[in-house]
Amino acid sequence: MTEQITDLERCWFLSPPWGQAIPPVEVNVLEKVYIKPNQTFGYCLGVQWYGDCWNYIIEVKNDFIYATKHQIIATGNIQPRTVKKPSFVLGERVLLKIPNHGTKQRLILGIELIEKSWFYLVELALPTFKQPLITTNRFSLVREEDLVRVNV
Repeated sequence: MTEQITDLERCWFLSPPWGQAIPPVEVNVLEKVYIKPNQTFGYCLGVQWYGDCWNYIIEVKNDFIYATKHQIIATGNIQPRTVKKPSFVLGERVLLKIPNHGTKQRLILGIELIEKSWFYLVELALPTFKQPLITTNRFSLVREEDLVRVNV
């Protein structure tokens, strides 16, 4: 029975929420964008799958705005790189080095630059049918050092 649960967990964590083909991102990380609702410019510091679409994390004057593709316009101007490229890409399969999380394989569901370091959004916990007394987030940003690439 334990093997069946582990197999079910592995299937859940490795099933992409976007279906068969990963949707393209509209904006590159470190690209300057125009934010339509705010009528201002900012830089994209990350992208995460949330709900049923990509959400972009835009830095504007030391504040952060979460926007969908319908709220921003890409400029094509990429900020000069002051940090190394991310080690992992969206949709890539990785292993968690963090203990006590059942099956270790996960998919990269987001990438974000925080204080000159790359963090990756992964799903840490399975969804539950009933709401717990304490609300916990199933998703977490994980440091690059806590992930290992899976060769498939």
